[in-house]
Amino acid sequence: MATQKMLKFVTIGKEMPEKREASARAHDFDEIYRDFATAKAAEQASRCSQCGVPYCQAHCPLHNNIPDWLRLTAEGRLREAWETAQATNTFPEICGRICPQDRLCEGNCVIEQAGHGTVTIGAVEKYITDTAWDEGWVQPARPARERAESVGIIGAGPGGLAAADRLRRAGLQVTVYDRYDRAGGLMTYGIPSFKLEKPVVQRRIEQIEASGVQLVLNCAVGQDLTFDAIRGRHDAVLIATGVYKTRGIEAPGAGAAGIVRALDYLTASNRLSFGDEVADFSNGMLDAAGKRVVVIGGGDTAMDCVRTAIRQGATSVKCLYRRDRANMPGSQREVQNAEEEGVEFVWLSAPKGFTGGTRVEGVLVQKMRLGAPDASGRQSPEVIEGADYTEPAELVVQALGFEPENLPTLWGVPELAVTRWGTIKADFRSHATSLPGVYAAGDIVRGASLVVWAIRDGRDAADSILDYLAQTGAMAAE
Repeated sequence: MATQKMLKFVTIGKEMPEKREASARAHDFDEIYRDFATAKAAEQASRCSQCGVPYCQAHCPLHNNIPDWLRLTAEGRLREAWETAQATNTFPEICGRICPQDRLCEGNCVIEQAGHGTVTIGAVEKYITDTAWDEGWVQPARPARERAESVGIIGAGPGGLAAADRLRRAGLQVTVYDRYDRAGGLMTYGIPSFKLEKPVVQRRIEQIEASGVQLVLNCAVGQDLTFDAIRGRHDAVLIATGVYKTRGIEAPGAGAAGIVRALDYLTASNRLSFGDEVADFSNGMLDAAGKRVVVIGGGDTAMDCVRTAIRQGATSVKCLYRRDRANMPGSQREVQNAEEEGVEFVWLSAPKGFTGGTRVEGVLVQKMRLGAPDASGRQSPEVIEGADYTEPAELVVQALGFEPENLPTLWGVPELAVTRWGTIKADFRSHATSLPGVYAAGDIVRGASLVVWAIRDGRDAADSILDYLAQTGAMAAE
């Protein structure tokens, strides 16, 4: 019976949820995809081939049991589908919205490779979990028994919160410290609402709090509270701060007004969605309205910036990237959405400097070509001599990636070992750092990466902390 419900990829074509018209969505920050109807979600889930070696699962950082919850959805067993989805993923409703499925599960779908069009895994995941919230199936964790051990987590982003949820379900006492006034990290302040509406994040945070996790916000470690004090309060500590230091452009004129960092720009926009007063938006510095905007970079953060500028009413929005479309790191789906909304991509282009003196008036652009592959195997950009030109701009957003802050210095713990890139040195499997009882997970270990990898790391680190506490407890008993 189950088989009859599945394997319909030959007769049923791939369909994404309906996408709002670009002319309408470019004027607001609402999510751009409409919800699947129940029948459509079941129909699309039924296209799964239930292959013996599920590449979708293998290429998911969380190894979500995708074929099983697709089959359960096709059979109308939605609560079981949700239970299967959330068993391996702390935030399935968030991953369903923001994961680059075209590079992960959907990009490795067997029927996609066979030319039938991938199963729309992300859209079905979002549908399952949104249904679970609507039906009241998502409830705060209720540990079978309370334990006396406590864990302090520094960073309330996806990695820290995933670990907090897992540790709390095991009965531990968990406190999460974060420098910002709201939890969620980049899910709250970095990712725009048109990809991830903020009530979706806030309800999950509230559920984790209701489980008994304590959030200590507006707490900058090293200023408001020392790292040693946190270690003294808890039996184990997890560092999950993420990476927030923006890479800048070192070029003539780079210090001019109107050249801003991507994270500052996106944070201001997201704060407005909460109704916050943002001085640098009110004074025009972080507002794209009526300006010619140039965004420099080719990753997902750059895509977030160009699409935000469109919604703020920019006169024009151009994205400069030094390689071509095929070699950009950002999601191709996001590039398509941006183009539909009016963004112009200028491939094989890089900034050489900025014009305008104290206030930016333009970007001096040098044209590039792709040469021999570098150490990573990607073709290296080379400058085409004599092809420079100036791109007019009143607002330039630098979206060149993020680097770790110098935590040993900021926190006064020189014995905390770091790599030559400045990330925390942690064991690949256990996430243990050079300090006893201190673990690290997410971007602060692996460098700027995806939310789904932070969730994976947070969950794995939590399991290692549970093992560590079991061992130290056993030794204390002896």
